Amino acid sequence: MEKLFPLAEKAAALLKARNQTIAVAESSAGGLINAALLALPGASAYCKGGMVMYTRDALLGLRDVTPDMAKSVRGGTEASAVFRARTIRERLNADWGLSESGAAGPTGSRYGYAAGHCVMAVAGGIEKSMTLETASPDRVANMYAFSEAALKLLIECLENVPPVK
Repeated sequence: MEKLFPLAEKAAALLKARNQTIAVAESSAGGLINAALLALPGASAYCKGGMVMYTRDALLGLRDVTPDMAKSVRGGTEASAVFRARTIRERLNADWGLSESGAAGPTGSRYGYAAGHCVMAVAGGIEKSMTLETASPDRVANMYAFSEAALKLLIECLENVPPVK
């Protein structure tokens, strides 16, 4: 976790300076992103909360998320990550949504992606997504790599979008 704290601290400082909030939807990171953000004192000022949506059923369990909405995006794609980031942002009434979903390993995903494949997205003042391929079957190492990349993506977005006045 210690490796994630500097990134969480930077994201938290940016969110607090902007007087904005974040909501996080995780899958294969298993809650590490939320844990890093919430480990910092004063987290309630910027973190609305989050959810580990490890399965499609968990996503569909959210209020007003229907199978028709989710079927338009295939799992394991950047489009699905954007959908999850938008959805968690809207459901938790946050300024920003951050999502990640992937195959931590040691095997691949049901969508045919190899272990180490992860998609992540930020939705808020800007929408940005990316794919990470670690090519590793190491489950724990992938969980941390996915969390680190997601926090870096959030920081990049926060640094490059002017705050709303």
